[in-house]
Amino acid sequence: MSDPICPLCLRPIPEGVPQSLHHLVPKLKGGARGPVVLMHHICHKEIHATLSEAELARAYATPEALRAHPRLARFAEWVAKRPPGFISRVPGRRR
Repeated sequence: MSDPICPLCLRPIPEGVPQSLHHLVPKLKGGARGPVVLMHHICHKEIHATLSEAELARAYATPEALRAHPRLARFAEWVAKRPPGFISRVPGRRR
């Protein structure tokens, strides 16, 4: 069985690599029982450092929309050059 693929950076997520589930619609905005995607923890942290819960619910509730966001696209391009287990401190919100 092959490793799942992160929907933001499109790298594989091997077993043992820091990972988390991302609610496509934030729980606080009605997405508690909605779809979730498995992603690298660093990718998940970058999403929440970039976008507010309201922005996520309103305009970024799909992996395609997340990848189209300019900052997230730059991040995904940068992190894609790192190994799947790469960990780095994600800076605070820069909105």
